[in-house]
Amino acid sequence: MASSNSNNPPSSDEASYVKMSSADVDTRAGSDATLIGSHCQYTYCNQLDFLPFVCQSCRKTYCLDHRTETAHACTNAGAWAERKRQAELARHSAGEGKRMRDLISQKPCADDGCKTVIGTSLVPGVHCSTCNRDYCLKHRLKEDHDCKNKIPIGARPTPAVVDGAKSALSRLRLWGAAKKEAAKEAATRTLPKPKPSSVSQRLIAVNNLKKSAKGDDKLAPEKRIYLYVEAEAETAKAKFPKGQFFYSKDWVIGRVLDAAAKSLQVQNINNQSNDERDRLRVFHVEGGRLLEYNEKLGASVVSGNTIVLLRGVGKPPDLIEM
Repeated sequence: MASSNSNNPPSSDEASYVKMSSADVDTRAGSDATLIGSHCQYTYCNQLDFLPFVCQSCRKTYCLDHRTETAHACTNAGAWAERKRQAELARHSAGEGKRMRDLISQKPCADDGCKTVIGTSLVPGVHCSTCNRDYCLKHRLKEDHDCKNKIPIGARPTPAVVDGAKSALSRLRLWGAAKKEAAKEAATRTLPKPKPSSVSQRLIAVNNLKKSAKGDDKLAPEKRIYLYVEAEAETAKAKFPKGQFFYSKDWVIGRVLDAAAKSLQVQNINNQSNDERDRLRVFHVEGGRLLEYNEKLGASVVSGNTIVLLRGVGKPPDLIEM
């Protein structure tokens, strides 16, 4: 058809498929300026139509009965459709110039404990401009996702947050020092003659650890690292606060954390929350520092060391200054 039902007029820089040229206006007006309407240009018709149609392929005027290309046997059939197709092909695609991860919007709801995946065609996400997070429809309201108690993503830390981080750092250092002293005392009581730092002392302790440590039996013995794993009772609320386990030296700390949290039955919501107060991190007692999630276990610890699961101590570069 020559007519268009679009509500939005085409912009000046886009080709129009229905806009009439001055020649079309002259043709519709005819030779008599006082004549309203136009005569159909189909052979043997010549009907006067007060609302004529202009064919966008052959640019001739027709009545209602001969308005289609088939009805008036258009001499340039398909020209209008081809112009429209070429214009559509010339348009830029929606994802042109963007990375794949920028086009993928699916992610879990930012509410703590909610596992709903948002950004899909069935479950859209709602962005909260206050805390700068995306939520599902159930937690879209501020009072439903505890917005007032969340630190906005990308915002500068407030003095209260900085003080809390310093307090967590001091508590972490004191706790680590106390665990070192307790380990020394226990080793002294068990084997009073050799020093805890001697090579023979460590070998005996590791051999005893291998007998009681638990882990994946499929791991090759030469790749195993045997560790004492504990969870701080104040932050983790573990059902079993300590144990002996072995892991692969090729595992990253993030995978070790997941396995240790599962073994000690510690709640682990690292994949659901971006709030550092809820996230678990691994503290290396002998090294006196927090380990990064992407560190290799074999590059950071050795058999016989102790690692501790801590919650709410912040990122290592921000809090640990050893």
